[in-house]
Amino acid sequence: MDERDVLIGLHEASGIGWKRMYAILQQHVDLRELPTWNAGRWRSLGMPEKVAQTLPYELSETVIRQKLSRYTSLGIEIITIMDDTYPLLMKEIVQPPWVLYLRGRHQLLHSFCIGMVGTRVPTAYGRRVAELLVQGLTDRGITIVSGLARGIDSACHEATLQANGQTIAVLGTGVDVIYPLENRLLYERICDCGLILSEYPLGTRPSPGTFPQRNRIIAGLSHGSIVVEADERSGSLITTDFAMESNRDVFAVPGPITSPKSKGTLSLLKQGAIMVTCVDDIMNEYDSRLQDLCDKTYVKQEDNGIVKGANHSPSDDLANISHLTEQEKTIYLILEQGDATVDEIQAKSNFDFGLLHTVLLSLIIKKQISQRSGAMYSLI
Repeated sequence: MDERDVLIGLHEASGIGWKRMYAILQQHVDLRELPTWNAGRWRSLGMPEKVAQTLPYELSETVIRQKLSRYTSLGIEIITIMDDTYPLLMKEIVQPPWVLYLRGRHQLLHSFCIGMVGTRVPTAYGRRVAELLVQGLTDRGITIVSGLARGIDSACHEATLQANGQTIAVLGTGVDVIYPLENRLLYERICDCGLILSEYPLGTRPSPGTFPQRNRIIAGLSHGSIVVEADERSGSLITTDFAMESNRDVFAVPGPITSPKSKGTLSLLKQGAIMVTCVDDIMNEYDSRLQDLCDKTYVKQEDNGIVKGANHSPSDDLANISHLTEQEKTIYLILEQGDATVDEIQAKSNFDFGLLHTVLLSLIIKKQISQRSGAMYSLI
């Protein structure tokens, strides 16, 4: 098995969450060796007894191959953080998902995306505003990202499909689990002409903890997130928290001050969110830099596959780093000049902490750099 297969197996193993996965990868071990480890070796890494006992079985080649075969038979694609097709914007968030499961048009991961979220019980005003904004955004070729929940999420997906636009539904379940069930038809339509996306393995059922986590993916895929209508405790506000944490734009639609459904959006506006009264309020934030952003993230669809749109860099000529992203190349070239601390790398790269953290992690996974004591990094 290659490292990618083991990463998927580890991601799906019982008792392994984001933080434990990170701790394992920080050991700089060859992932291909993990299936040979016994329970004692896992215990030495601080794994709880129950997890240590089950990992040798769950990482066996037979089990991993069976899982991968099932995904293939169901037409589900898998992208890992090690893959070149992993969306670059997603790597900039503090905890990028290790694995993404996809049904539909995977090319949409690299299109220009805007997230749209809101209450599960919208007013007629909120639903109408969502539809108008979606129409204006899809007319400009923007992909709408939402969560397939009742209310505003569903209205945004529906309006996008009605306008023959592009939409991504990020689930808080496995990609094979439709929730809520009333959205079955909508789910199937998105599978046909959009993209269904999740970080959760097959069969994962809905639970309170999975939905807040999926909101970080909505924010991570999007250049900006719009809250159409939300009360003061709406779960959709979690998306804006992740968006602000990742230095993404946050937009809010004002509503009647007498409406409970407007308390969340009005609060966002008080905190500095960009007010949206028409689609131009959104596009004015991007018109001057939309082409530049698209040059960096857009993937042109062609009949025979996809072609990445990116500016050529002299470092592309260096064979040993040609497989790295532009951000990874920036860090690699800094370390080519000598070992450096996190602070020194940040000063030279001008990357914010969240982006720098994920790029360094990606380079460690790709075995291009190593971390030494004192937060010092060096090329391998």
